[in-house]
Amino acid sequence: MPGRRRDSVAFTVVVTLLVLVGAGVMSLVIAVSGAPGTFALAALLAALPVGPLVGCFMWLDRYEPEPRSLLVGGLLWGAFVATAAALVFQGIGVAGGATDEQTLAFLAPVTEEATKGAFLILLLWWRRHELDGILDGIVYAGMVGIGFAFTENILYLGAAYNGTDGLGPGGTTALTGTFILRCLVSPFAHPLFTAFIGIGVGVAVASRSGAVRLLAPLVGYVLAVITHSMWNSSTLGGTENFFAVYATMMFPAFVGVAAFALYRRRSEKGMMAAALHDASRRGLIPATDIPWLVDLRARRRARVHAKRVGGPVGERAMREYQAAAIELAYLHHRYLRGTAPRDFVERGQDHVGVLSAVRPYVCFPGQVVPTR
Repeated sequence: MPGRRRDSVAFTVVVTLLVLVGAGVMSLVIAVSGAPGTFALAALLAALPVGPLVGCFMWLDRYEPEPRSLLVGGLLWGAFVATAAALVFQGIGVAGGATDEQTLAFLAPVTEEATKGAFLILLLWWRRHELDGILDGIVYAGMVGIGFAFTENILYLGAAYNGTDGLGPGGTTALTGTFILRCLVSPFAHPLFTAFIGIGVGVAVASRSGAVRLLAPLVGYVLAVITHSMWNSSTLGGTENFFAVYATMMFPAFVGVAAFALYRRRSEKGMMAAALHDASRRGLIPATDIPWLVDLRARRRARVHAKRVGGPVGERAMREYQAAAIELAYLHHRYLRGTAPRDFVERGQDHVGVLSAVRPYVCFPGQVVPTR
């Protein structure tokens, strides 16, 4: 499929070049912002919430794991491209007369959500086949948000310690307060804001309506800007106002989005089962294999069994078979919904070809060991 390969190459080249440019810009910003030792400490502290947050989004992504290269691309985009572009746009706004309050409450949310959301729009444009619905959109948005928060936290932590944030003389006390506020109390903020764009992109992918496909990402962006603006504005009214907004609006919003993501994750099993049973009736996959494909624990048991009876070769065959079946399930689900991509036939043939080639070497628990 030359068209899909060209899109993949174009996406990779554009993202790589922008990441390199963004990394250069942010390295320069950090270099001129203070002593290297200060920002080394800030980077270490800013990295602490990254691992747990990434782990949460990877856990959400277990039913149909996204390509690691794209997930890393989302992190790098957020850390370098989105932050650098947002700084440029905000600098233009400040040069045009925007006050600190206007920048915080309006300019920052508008520019930052636009630069973060651009990664999802590029996915929708060039790598649409990697987006199967709302959960995928949330996962990619979360990765971008985590990367953005990491770099932004370095700047905030460094400024707090150096006393250049305008809030006091700096030092360890200021650094500790900023760390608690940004890295412990609200590490989910940027992933939460951008998750609304991810939901909008996911809705667009799964919709049969042209109007919905056009408007859903825009509505998601507007919601991201509104929640981001509310969050930033809460800091203008002092500590009491911040915690009031945090308790009554932001944390409930986080719980709501998290609950929605968990609901979508739980629904994946039933969706996959229905799609694969229909595919089985069409002769695309044996019905007896389906229980070992739609349940996460059963998948793991199947891989352990394959390794025990077939060694590394058997385990690799099982992984390939499961991966192709999962991709077929999501693709077939979109076909049944009437939202199949334009290259549905070619992609389906690719998946079925892998299944047919690998199936003779696959042995599920309770089945006869295949002969080679």
